[in-house]
Amino acid sequence: MPAIIEADDDGLYVLKFRGAGQGPKALIAELLAGEIGRLMGLPVPEIVFVRLSVELARTEPDPEIQSLIQASAGLNIGLDYLPGSVTFDPLVFVPDAQLASAIVWFDAFVCNVDRTARNVNMLIWHRRLWLIDHGAALYFHHAWNHRDQPAGNPFELIKDHALLKQATALAEVDARMTSLLTAEKLRSIVRLIPDSWLADDSGFANKAALREAYLNYFTLRVHSSQVFVQEAIRARSSHL
Repeated sequence: MPAIIEADDDGLYVLKFRGAGQGPKALIAELLAGEIGRLMGLPVPEIVFVRLSVELARTEPDPEIQSLIQASAGLNIGLDYLPGSVTFDPLVFVPDAQLASAIVWFDAFVCNVDRTARNVNMLIWHRRLWLIDHGAALYFHHAWNHRDQPAGNPFELIKDHALLKQATALAEVDARMTSLLTAEKLRSIVRLIPDSWLADDSGFANKAALREAYLNYFTLRVHSSQVFVQEAIRARSSHL
């Protein structure tokens, strides 16, 4: 249950609560996937950290929201609010092959299960397509350990992607995407994860090992991009 807030910089943001749903790991997915999308040049709203005061719960009359604020006191995440935006409709807006292919590549890269016709998680704002809500990406990190090798996942669920039909340039965008996602840039994104979001995980020795696991996943994922690219091409061909 996100909320629209006004922050101390006078900006409006969509706040994602640390105490909601899947907890901090959903925020980690939102942060990592969103910043990787932005690095790739995709239209993802600006992402910010939001420090939420527990004092805000005192004036909230709804007990459910009050509990949510109390559970989320501290560092949360916010995305730039796009006022007046509308949900993506393929009958009104058709992205070109390059953009559609880049989005499909990106969602396969981060294993985003939430860009389907049922829930597109895309908006149209100022006649431009925007990507939102990446908390469901990296779904494997809710139950992984140091022995898992999720980087080799072909991501068969790409068959349900809302833009798969328009993604006719997957092989072409692959080289461009992998060249953008250098190890150093990926490391700088992983470093953004706040320590307070990295809960003790029995599958890893410490928070440093968990952080390194994210970096290893992304680094190996870049090198094995042909695995999910070919799966997306195969899925698209079977749907034609």
